[in-house]
Amino acid sequence: MQELTHYIGGAHVKGTSGRFADVYNPATGEVQAKVPLANGEEMAKAVAIAAEAQVGWAATNPQRRARVLMAFVGLLNRDMEKLAEALSREHGKTIPDAKGDVQRGLEVVEYCIGAPELLKGDYTDAAGPGIDMYSMRQALGVTAGITPFNFPAMIPMWMFAPAIACGNAFILKPSERDPSVPLMLAELLEEAGLPEGIIQVVNGDKEAVDAILHDDVIQSVGFVGSTPIAEYIYATGCANGKRVQCFGGAKNHMIIMPDADMEQAADALVGAGYGAAGERCMAISVAVPVGEDTADRLIEALVPKIEKLKVGPYTSGNDVDYGPVVTSKAKANIERLVQTGVDQGATLVVDGRDFSLQGYEDGFFVGPHLFDNVTPEMDIYKYEIFGPVLSTVRAGSYEEALKLAMDHEYGNGTAIFTRDGDAARDFASRVNVGMIGINVPIPVPLAYHTFGGWKKSVFGDLNQHGPDAFKFYTRTKTVTARWPSGIKQGGEFNFKAMD
Repeated sequence: MQELTHYIGGAHVKGTSGRFADVYNPATGEVQAKVPLANGEEMAKAVAIAAEAQVGWAATNPQRRARVLMAFVGLLNRDMEKLAEALSREHGKTIPDAKGDVQRGLEVVEYCIGAPELLKGDYTDAAGPGIDMYSMRQALGVTAGITPFNFPAMIPMWMFAPAIACGNAFILKPSERDPSVPLMLAELLEEAGLPEGIIQVVNGDKEAVDAILHDDVIQSVGFVGSTPIAEYIYATGCANGKRVQCFGGAKNHMIIMPDADMEQAADALVGAGYGAAGERCMAISVAVPVGEDTADRLIEALVPKIEKLKVGPYTSGNDVDYGPVVTSKAKANIERLVQTGVDQGATLVVDGRDFSLQGYEDGFFVGPHLFDNVTPEMDIYKYEIFGPVLSTVRAGSYEEALKLAMDHEYGNGTAIFTRDGDAARDFASRVNVGMIGINVPIPVPLAYHTFGGWKKSVFGDLNQHGPDAFKFYTRTKTVTARWPSGIKQGGEFNFKAMD
């Protein structure tokens, strides 16, 4: 069995804690590797190496730092097939979906190549008599990211690309469920010319997380995962004086107006609800048709599309729609929530509970489920299922549909499907959700805009990637300068207003 490593100081390093976690092949249920779980001593060593290396990296001009990222983009494209296969093997995604995972991270790296422009400060000439003022954006120092299993390539790149472009060192604590791709990314960064020690990959569990949160050298922490853990990391990190951004759970609604193109809406719901087995924080998990006729037409359009979904391992080809969920525990939780939906009175229109894949009976596959007549009091509506389960909540009016999205505790993403521009503009203006799609089911912004939700989907005041990332990973320093004319005079003891 393969024993994975940490990546510290430019080399693969075996774990010394004596603790390991199993890495599964979700399609077969077999353990394919074990990953070391770092202790505080191992984390401290990685941080010390990063702190020493960061000084020289911050002193490297932004253009040279950008050239490293430019070379990294080329290597990502070169190794796309290899990265996608490793990602699919540990996560379970289809190969096209795995390539999309890498590609969306790559696009953020491309944006960060513009660091020389994005890091420019401001300058005011002659702010007062003989006085100039200017601001500088300077690196924080050592930064850290704690990333989830569902995007093992994209989200690490969303964090470390801007951090490194700004002149920081970065400690990455990836998910222990699929750690191979983050290790591969670190190798590629150093092949691209990144100095040793600037990117460190330290595998671990809560012990490693707590070591990050309590290390005085680490200046900032980014996190993506569940809301309870996001709250813990945000509170603990802030209490320890760190800059923290945490992204939590989601329950994304899609409103379908009576005038919507029903085939288009149904296709969008199937892709957004069941793609990646629903293991996306931007997955649409709640369909809200407005009016009984709209709801009936929607269910009629959805059922045959869902029943035709092809579920299987990534090795079965690119026509597989989605693969297994990541662990047996995740599968059990999805099945438990599905049963609560039945028990609480929802109508299970498409029942995937008996799904079994010949030859892969021990894999973590979950069949597609479609619920109708779901109400806000039901568990399947309140909680993030993170699986291939779509709930339909019938709304009597546009205002009722809008209220459903606004009243839910999560506010990551939402969408409306309509031909009515006025309804779309009103929805985008009023809904208290961070990312809005208008006839777009998964409104993940491109790299030059920012990604972030509202309400209990986010903790912190700056979003991921885009301009916010360069604010998060730098501090502003403002300088007020006066150069004497050459004649020394006594000191001024009174504060004088500028003319």
